[in-house]
Amino acid sequence: MWQLEARPAPSRAMSYASPVVALVMTVVVAFVMFVALGADPVRGLQVFLIEPWNGPRALSELALKSTSLVLCALGLALCYRSNVWNIGAEGQYLMGGIAAGGLAMWFTMNKVGMSNWAFMPLAALAGMLGGAFWASITALLRDRFNASEILVSLMLVYVANHFLSYLVFGPWKDPMGFNFPQTVNFDMGMPRMLAGYRLHWGTVVALVLVVAVWLFMARTYRGYQLQVGGLAPAAARYAGFSARSALWSSMLVSGAFAGMAGAFEVTGPMGQLIPHASTGYGFTAIIVAFVGRLHPVGCVVASVLLSMFLIGGELAQSRIGLPSALTGIFQGVLLFSLLACDTLINYRIRRKVGA
Repeated sequence: MWQLEARPAPSRAMSYASPVVALVMTVVVAFVMFVALGADPVRGLQVFLIEPWNGPRALSELALKSTSLVLCALGLALCYRSNVWNIGAEGQYLMGGIAAGGLAMWFTMNKVGMSNWAFMPLAALAGMLGGAFWASITALLRDRFNASEILVSLMLVYVANHFLSYLVFGPWKDPMGFNFPQTVNFDMGMPRMLAGYRLHWGTVVALVLVVAVWLFMARTYRGYQLQVGGLAPAAARYAGFSARSALWSSMLVSGAFAGMAGAFEVTGPMGQLIPHASTGYGFTAIIVAFVGRLHPVGCVVASVLLSMFLIGGELAQSRIGLPSALTGIFQGVLLFSLLACDTLINYRIRRKVGA
């Protein structure tokens, strides 16, 4: 009989190396899958791993997708370090996009003249309020009724999806849009960093927040409280740290960050609300947070990696006819490999001799 036995001193070096090992394992699985699907594995890996970096336009698209992922992942990393399991960043992302999109639509319909630079902070604030409000429902139900934040936050994703569909199929549908489920095109949006590219200044905001979250977690007493509450809840209670405060703080910040990401996407490259306003950024951000080791800088690196998979999956579908589901499979393999590595870093397999 085999069992897991805790290691007396887990390797610190392997802890940092495990994301690289997980990536290598994912590449090996990808190679095998390409062969099984009858595709050229070298060409497949080239499309997934190299072409997303090929040229300034490709790099701008990589940075654009990374912006949404890193904003969502920053809030999730803060939650998970606080032992609060927010799985609903996707719903908070959608509600932030709805709030900012509604604001942009109101300005457009009422002919309110406004520059993109003046609109940017308003869109960010609307998105943060929308996302934080959606996260507060989970925090309230957990605080007052001890409901599972995992189930509540996940189910609220579907509520947000249906609410968005109701709006774009109903009261917010563009009357001149040939009956397509979409709002009007917004007159204002996120200011672009470069003419002719979709990359906007929200990317810079995301990088500033990465630094801010790192300083909060590593250099402030409040950040220390949240992390102690996550690592040792009993010690936190003994020290007088409030678990309730940690729940509300982490959930509201996480929801606000995800909502901001949704606002930037809807008022930036999309320029309108449509039924599929998100391509699963909130769920992918969960993988980003863990691959990034719940560290703000690690989340940046992991967001670029997962963005590469997303873009590579789109290119593989259009250029060599591979199924779009491969992207999700590779994301799952990456997370599974990382969790397996972490398990073997902290535990070793021992054979238990029966009596």
